[in-house]
Amino acid sequence: MLSFFTVDCLIFTFHEGKLKVLLNERNEYPYRDWWAMPGYFVDKQEEMEEAVNRIAYEHTGLKNIYLEQLVAMAGLKRHPEGRILTVAYMALVRYDDVKNKVKPVTNYMRQAKWFDVNEVPELAFDHNDILKLGLEKLKRNLNYSTASFEILPEKFTLTQLQQIYEAVLGETLDKRNFRKRMSNLGYLKELDEYQTGVSYRAARLYKLDKRKFLKLFA
Repeated sequence: MLSFFTVDCLIFTFHEGKLKVLLNERNEYPYRDWWAMPGYFVDKQEEMEEAVNRIAYEHTGLKNIYLEQLVAMAGLKRHPEGRILTVAYMALVRYDDVKNKVKPVTNYMRQAKWFDVNEVPELAFDHNDILKLGLEKLKRNLNYSTASFEILPEKFTLTQLQQIYEAVLGETLDKRNFRKRMSNLGYLKELDEYQTGVSYRAARLYKLDKRKFLKLFA
């Protein structure tokens, strides 16, 4: 038996130099044929954690991803059937960890697809508003949490790190000043490794020194 509230999952990753969000193409009323965040009704006998994990898996094929509560939405007009509360959760995943796993296992959704956050269409329900809130949270926490590093490859280039900052902030950053600032913060570990499999000059790779990061911001 279903309850009268839903769970929606806002899932971000970084791929091809872009911050991306995972969306479903809906296959049922309401908003059939629309794109939406993965989400569905919570079963009356489910604990919230169970519901979040089940809904994320059924609509994306992803298991064992950490989803953190973002916001509750209860607008009277957010759902065609009236006031139906939704609790939105947010996750940050590395693309290489999930790239071959994204596929809905329910008929409620036709497909799951990554969208550049700057090219998201009009979404079902109030999902554009939830996406905006998720981006605002990333922006607020950008300099004080490891969020940006959680969606980068474990070993990354400074260009990739700058692309994350630019996508979240919505602005172009000066390359020289950005790199100087990152270097001065002291929590990036320079590796004796370079990119492989690229057609251009391979860039040096870096890792986050989490101990130094936490010492700086804890």
